[in-house]
Amino acid sequence: MQGDGRRSWSLLTHHGHVLVEIARNPRARVRDISAIIGLTERAVHAIIADLERAGYVERTRIGRRTHYVLHTDNPFRHSAQDGLRVGPFLELLTSTPRLDQDSRDRDGAEKSTV
Repeated sequence: MQGDGRRSWSLLTHHGHVLVEIARNPRARVRDISAIIGLTERAVHAIIADLERAGYVERTRIGRRTHYVLHTDNPFRHSAQDGLRVGPFLELLTSTPRLDQDSRDRDGAEKSTV
């Protein structure tokens, strides 16, 4: 494909792009995510709120910064991906070997969070 045709659409939605950026850097500022994706900070805030309401992201304040925890065992929202979890998808797009649902495994042992 030539010219601007390659940029006339995107494989991921804005929500997908924000989720991938949070997976890459769970301490990213909204300003940073906004600059990478090319959306306004207000739009990114709204998307993060959507992702939080849907259970994909949990926000925690650490000092003056927000730290995000991903819940990667959640399924995709579209019926075409019925039964698939978002974790393996995010691992693929972030080159992260293992994204965990939260900071503890089933036995209560501490894990690193992404």
